[in-house]
Amino acid sequence: MRHTLLSKLCNGRTGLWLAAAAGFAMLAGCGASAPLFTGDGRPTTLVQCPEQGPWDTCMQNARGICQGEVDVVRQTVEGGARNLLFACRAK
Repeated sequence: MRHTLLSKLCNGRTGLWLAAAAGFAMLAGCGASAPLFTGDGRPTTLVQCPEQGPWDTCMQNARGICQGEVDVVRQTVEGGARNLLFACRAK
């Protein structure tokens, strides 16, 4: 009977360890992400603008996406970009 690397990894403790490690890696990535919804259930959106420009540029983009006013969830500057996380206001 011929054994492949995949069959060896899928059987026994090695496969279990690999599955657990992959699961923890995925959960670790989720912890650092922006919230997907506000506390009242509205979806959030992330807009990025050049760091050299004003915050108003990001705000105008957000208002255009919402076709109205927005609530700012978070503003950060990282890696040469302004990041605006927002939720559209109810119309």
